[in-house]
Amino acid sequence: MKRIAVFVSGGGTDMQSVIDATESGYIDARVACVVSSKPGVYALERAAKHGIPSAVFSLADHGRDPEARDAAISAWLDGFDIDLVVLAGYLGIVTPALVKKFAGRMINIHPSLIPAHCGKGMYGLKVHESVIASGDKVSGATVHYVDEGTDTGEIIVQHRVRVERDDTPQTLQARVLEVEHRLLPYAVKYICEQGA
Repeated sequence: MKRIAVFVSGGGTDMQSVIDATESGYIDARVACVVSSKPGVYALERAAKHGIPSAVFSLADHGRDPEARDAAISAWLDGFDIDLVVLAGYLGIVTPALVKKFAGRMINIHPSLIPAHCGKGMYGLKVHESVIASGDKVSGATVHYVDEGTDTGEIIVQHRVRVERDDTPQTLQARVLEVEHRLLPYAVKYICEQGA
């Protein structure tokens, strides 16, 4: 059975979709641990409710040094024998050393159809504001492998969402999030079955 580490920064609804999919048997894997970039986020409560060990690794606690933070994350993950790392609403930029350690075994979900509306500074509502401002008729979600760029890794799967004429960033975000909750478990299942 594959062992998954999920990285989070907020409420953890994408993480919850993966936990639910493993607990239901849809994915033959289990979430072994959770890494958060922030203390006090609801994702940590979700992990606790499922008995999943979690830890907070904030930049502030590591001298604002991403390399030091990711070295601490790497050392902590060594205790869990992780097969796959899932970035599920994780707002930290993963350093090259951590990407290299999990090369081909680290994925991210992004709330747009990459290569549109992605890259540095494109997260959360900013993505959906950009989509609406551009006049795009479709948006969606993308699961991709993580490489040393920002949202530049190989695409695993995408799903489109129509942009309605009266959409706000908030309404578009809500519809894309519904898609994320189906797409991320699907991608995790696919990777686990491929022997990641």
